[in-house]
Amino acid sequence: MSEPVTALDLPEADPLPEDVAALFAKCEAKLGLTPNVLRAYAHAPEKLRAFSRMYNDLMLGESALTKLEREMIAVAVSSVNRCWYCVVAHGAAVRELSGDPALGEALAINYRVAQITPRQRAMLDFAVAMTEASHRIEEPDRARLRDHGFCDRDIWDIASVAGFFNMSNRLASAVGMAPNEAYHAQAR
Repeated sequence: MSEPVTALDLPEADPLPEDVAALFAKCEAKLGLTPNVLRAYAHAPEKLRAFSRMYNDLMLGESALTKLEREMIAVAVSSVNRCWYCVVAHGAAVRELSGDPALGEALAINYRVAQITPRQRAMLDFAVAMTEASHRIEEPDRARLRDHGFCDRDIWDIASVAGFFNMSNRLASAVGMAPNEAYHAQAR
């Protein structure tokens, strides 16, 4: 029986388009690596560009949610979906942004045991409920977020980040995407 084909086995465009090569070089300079998720998309540069734009907008763009809170959503959603790539990669980001290795691991295993604020707990409860059964989300669920100080734009941002990771988790799992080895040791 042969080994399953993983996202990393997909052919990279040869040569890489100039903008993709520049993106990879920027990642190497800033992170010391090119995330495997980006390498996996290299065979379809137009999809890589779309993925990168959406990721950058949701995770780095203007929002009342902090970068840490967005990463916390990524980990909680990815944990429910059992996405190895995203739990490891975004768990490393949570450790780095929070300065707390235990937080990244608690979110990866069971966010309900994490030492987080009631506001963050409400945010993650909503993101997980959306992940498990989005059709069951109703106005009382949104009202609980408002009770913790989230406005409708914040609720949109929570849902957008959760929705993005639900999509990318499924893709990563379906193609067998493995996390970069470096993520395992980051911020420990």
